[in-house]
Amino acid sequence: MAIKPVSQLVEEARAEITIIPTAEAIAMLGRDDVLFVDIRDVRELDREGRIPGAFHAPRGMLEFWVDPASPYHKPPLSDGRRKVLFCASAWRSALSVRALQDMGVENVFDLEGGFSAWKKAGGPVETKA
Repeated sequence: MAIKPVSQLVEEARAEITIIPTAEAIAMLGRDDVLFVDIRDVRELDREGRIPGAFHAPRGMLEFWVDPASPYHKPPLSDGRRKVLFCASAWRSALSVRALQDMGVENVFDLEGGFSAWKKAGGPVETKA
């Protein structure tokens, strides 16, 4: 039995989610009604840097942290702000946005091209000192 390729899962997710263009996302940084959510592994954050003010929610805990009924719930993830999720190249984040939509989360979006595109477009980045 063949498995469905991850590339197909990502394309199916992208057909059902809203993707924010990188330049538009950069312009949204610092707005009170927007929370950037970084789902990358902590090692990626240390190695590549971070979007200033982004909330780190590792991919493996995202659904648990979003669910208010979960013992692992993190209030910033259910405070009504628009959520812009991102990973390195917008594969994991596309799947994550779709998963959150399946949970009933509204106003959740994917950052086009992920953190790599953000850096390439000149978006601000904090690095570990």
